[in-house]
Amino acid sequence: MISPLLGIAQNRGSFIDGIDKPNAWVDSVFNKLSKRERIAQIFMVRAHTDKGKAFEDSIAALISKEKIGGLVFFQGGPARQAALTSRYQSVSKVPLLIAMDAEWGLGMRLDSTISYPYQLTLGAIQNNDLIFEMGKQIALDFKRIGMQVNFAPVADINNNPKNPVIGFRSFGDNKFKVADKVNAYMKGLQENNVLVSVKHFPGHGDTDVDSHHDLPQLPFTRERLDSLELYPFKELVKSGASGFMVAHMNIPALDKTPNLPSTLSKPIVTGMLRNDLGFKGLIFSDAMEMKGVAKFYPNGEGDVLGIIAGLDVIELSTNSKRAVKLVRKAVRKKELSREQLNSSIRKVLYAKYWSGLDKRQYVNPYNIVSDLNRPEARVLNQQLADAAVTVLNSDSQIRNIDYSKKTAILTLGSPEITAIQRSLKPLFSNSMNYILPKDISDAEIENVKRELQSYEQIIVNIHDLRRRPAPVLDYNKGLKLFIADLAKMNSLFNIFANPYALAGLPGIESAKTLIMNYQNTEQAQSATFRTITGEIKASGKLPVTVNSAFKNGDGIIQ
Repeated sequence: MISPLLGIAQNRGSFIDGIDKPNAWVDSVFNKLSKRERIAQIFMVRAHTDKGKAFEDSIAALISKEKIGGLVFFQGGPARQAALTSRYQSVSKVPLLIAMDAEWGLGMRLDSTISYPYQLTLGAIQNNDLIFEMGKQIALDFKRIGMQVNFAPVADINNNPKNPVIGFRSFGDNKFKVADKVNAYMKGLQENNVLVSVKHFPGHGDTDVDSHHDLPQLPFTRERLDSLELYPFKELVKSGASGFMVAHMNIPALDKTPNLPSTLSKPIVTGMLRNDLGFKGLIFSDAMEMKGVAKFYPNGEGDVLGIIAGLDVIELSTNSKRAVKLVRKAVRKKELSREQLNSSIRKVLYAKYWSGLDKRQYVNPYNIVSDLNRPEARVLNQQLADAAVTVLNSDSQIRNIDYSKKTAILTLGSPEITAIQRSLKPLFSNSMNYILPKDISDAEIENVKRELQSYEQIIVNIHDLRRRPAPVLDYNKGLKLFIADLAKMNSLFNIFANPYALAGLPGIESAKTLIMNYQNTEQAQSATFRTITGEIKASGKLPVTVNSAFKNGDGIIQ
């Protein structure tokens, strides 16, 4: 029987509670597969809808020939992905488990879809019910487009401001708040029938190397890991997390093998996660094409070591065909027990059953863009931005704003007028917009300084236009120094950037009022505008400690 995904509403209860129970569908499928086909169920390969027909055809051929278990979709468009998912499901012997790395929703990967706030922005929100609701809306999007697994949320505690790979993807640097917010997001997904892959076990927050490019080392003791990095993961095991993703990190305190990523370590995957923490769900690898593992274990070698270590699912194998052969060889050589292997295969099949894939499904491509841009989802996106607004130092510049005073409205970091400038200017009877791009010359800055002497009020908007806001603004030195001058004036600062950027702006702590927004979006600019006008009251708090002037928990509740 074939049914459209949008109509599926079954709820099969807790994934964890059902994982060990007898299941007729799982038994039936398992028994129909050859030994090679069973092993192939463990592998998920890369899929795109922006790489052309030849690439799409190659994935269809791989599904048909190798009988792999799942796909991970990356960049593309929703209508194209809907059509391609139906095609791929139609050529697969067993329904495919389909995933996406969508930490902030489908907009992380697909055009014409909603991008919710980054997790660091959500870390400022005091009402976790909003984060649960976001998880629910993302789950509805996943079901609508034919996906079953979100490689999210991020449970890493970002206690290293220089972290090049986590940063804005983390809920913050307080382990208790991180655990609570991850739990809310996770439950929003799972209670609406989408599996999670909470990441990056055992904690990628305090690293200064990006595992996409090399193998980071976590040099901490087991006691430190137990008390800090592992705390959210322990709490999520108790809350019934359906899946965890293991990071590519070398952790000598847990496994002394040189250059061995945690993904391939039996003491970490089986010893710590499975046995010590008592986790019964799916254990996913991080992408096996990342240099953190592929640098030392190329061409499928890492895949089999990961399975021996205790992984249930291999994400983005560099050579799945060879890896399947290596797994069979490992079983024959008794390096891997058939019992452990079959347990992982059955777990993957149960994940398919729990997700509703026991019935053949297709994705209806009609109206998919409008379905993925539901009014209630758009309203929620703005509510999240509103709830994240954080007022630092004091709200005096908001309370004392005078629309009759001569006012300069400055935009820094953008080469053109911004949405908040367009919104603010009509409110003032006598105002002027100034645009100061990030590479503005010192001479131009001096001209602006002279002109500002005639203004009674200054509003400064600091923007980071990069898609992923880094902890250091990419402004030139002159513009950063000018910010210190502005902070001494009668200025209201609106910041649309990573909060860690404050540490690279010496003197900004002198500003009477800073409105922190964490990222540069239309929703954030709208939220700030309505905070200034008094339409909404700021309730956000800093989710990280930036320096001695700006600490975790700072924020004026209006």
